[in-house]
Order: sequence, then structure tokens, then C-alpha cells
Amino acid sequence: MMEVPSTTAGPGAAVSGRNAGGNVGDIAFGVLARLAGWSILLVMAGIIIVLVSGGWQAFSTFGPGFITSKAWNPISHNFGAATSIFGTLITTVVALVFAVPFAFGVAFWLVEMAPPALARVIETAVQLLAAVPSIIFGMWGFFIVVPFMAHYVEPVATRYLGHVPGIGLLFRGAPYGTGLLTGGLILAIMVTPFICSVMADVFVSIPAVLKESAFGLGATRWEVMRKVVLPWSRQAVMGGIMLGTGRALGETMAVTFVIGNSNRLGWSLFAPGNTIASLIALEFPESSAGSLKLSALLALGAILMVISFITLACSRMFLQRGIKN
Repeated sequence: MMEVPSTTAGPGAAVSGRNAGGNVGDIAFGVLARLAGWSILLVMAGIIIVLVSGGWQAFSTFGPGFITSKAWNPISHNFGAATSIFGTLITTVVALVFAVPFAFGVAFWLVEMAPPALARVIETAVQLLAAVPSIIFGMWGFFIVVPFMAHYVEPVATRYLGHVPGIGLLFRGAPYGTGLLTGGLILAIMVTPFICSVMADVFVSIPAVLKESAFGLGATRWEVMRKVVLPWSRQAVMGGIMLGTGRALGETMAVTFVIGNSNRLGWSLFAPGNTIASLIALEFPESSAGSLKLSALLALGAILMVISFITLACSRMFLQRGIKN
């Protein structure tokens, strides 16, 4: 009896077909993933090229003096970055002075002291605060914080701290309400949720046996925090602080509303000033294409990127050390 060849594919052929389809999908997914990864580098390189090439006219015209010059005069075409760099750094320092202890207190209370149900509510509020657009903080600061600073905080600070040797020069000047101090306070409110979130995650990861041992030896809550929690988590906490610093350095709209926007360099925290981001936001629409002023603004953007890169590099270094410890 003659055998009739089968015309239907067997189970092995079906499995082979599925493997071939899976290989095609795997290859396509790998290609798309690689493109996504490399596109980040391309975008970053494009931003750097635009800022450096656009700002090259200002760098070549003024040389290193562009960084140290306090001038910003569009009429005489004389531009410098010192005032806006100074305002950026001072408002960031003021923000960290207020935000770090506040964020630490909130994070420690959430992890160690708050009832679980209440802690979940506060954690949600912290996350919502981080999602509020910066322009909302700016408007709120302009209508609420600026009048409060002008009528209550700055007159009192001038009266009691303005004559103190050393720090007195920080608290002198007319109480406008707008200024470096108000800009720093708004930034402090904005960066607190970021720092608090990192600190809370770090505190949760501390081995419970360390704290229980300290409590078992009779340590108070303050002693546990000072001698156990802080030494164990200081590297990661520093990383969180640096992340908040990077956020504060580049903030634009909120600061523009409350800082006064004056190209003035002085040590008084009550005096109006500006930051790199606020100066770019205000002057960019009035700069014509190809002008020296536009080049100076792009050069300021390049300087801000360098400062932000250094800050983020420090934050990654501290976070990596915290993870290893």
C-alpha cells in the first residue's frame, strides 16, 4: 500500500513559526529600545550645541570677564553674568536653609511618629505639592507672601537684626517684599517635597534592629535620630538635598514673580535681584535674532547647565555612596 504524503504542518512547524514571530518582535523591540536610549543623548547634545554655539559670540566678545562682570546694559551692548549667577546661588542657598530642616522634620515624623492612616494622607499631600505648577507658586507668592514679607517680616528683621555685626548687612534695605529672601522662600516650598520624599525613603530602609537596639538601651527619640538615623543615612540624605538643589537652580516662573527682577548685586536679602532663569525668561522675547543680547542669554543658559550638571553629578555620587553603605 502506497503512503500518501501529509499536506498539513505538524506541531514542530507551528512552534517554529511562533519562534520566528517572537524573534522578529524581539529584534524590533531591541531596536526601538536602543533608539530611545540613544535619542536621549542626541537631545542632550543638541541642547548643548545650541547653547554653546549661540552663546559663543558673547563668550568671544567679553572673554572670561563675561562671568565676572555685573553689567547688563542692552543700550551699550555690555553684558555680564555675575549678578544673575549671584542671585541664582543666593536664592538656592536660602531655599536649602529653610527646606532641609523642614523636609527632615516632615520625613522623620511620617516614618517614625505619625499614625499610619494620617501618614498616608500627609504623604499624598506632599506628592500633590510636588505636582503643583511653578507658576501657581509664583502667583501665590506674589499675592500672599510678598505683602506679608513687606508688612511684617522685613521691618521686624531690619529692626532686630539689621544692626547685628556681621549678619546685619543681610537684613538692611527698604521692605519691598520682593527680593532674594522672598525668592528663596518660594523655592524652599517648591523643593521641600522632593527632599522630603528622598529622606522618607531612606529612613524607611534603615534596618529596624538598629533603632530597636538603641531604644532598648534607653536612648530617647532625639538620640536615636541624632546617633543612629542621621549617621546611617547621611550620604543618601545629601543626595536628596543635591536633587533639591538642582530643582532650585533652574526654577524660572515662580522666582520671576517675586524676586523683583533688578540687575543689582548686593548682600541685602531684601533687595530686588534676578536669577539666570528669570533673566532669560524676561529678556528673551525682546532679543532680536543674531544680536549680542541674544547670544549673552544663550551663554547664561550654558552656564546654568554647567552648574546644574555639577550639582546632579554630586547628587548621584552621594546617592551611590548611600546605597553602598
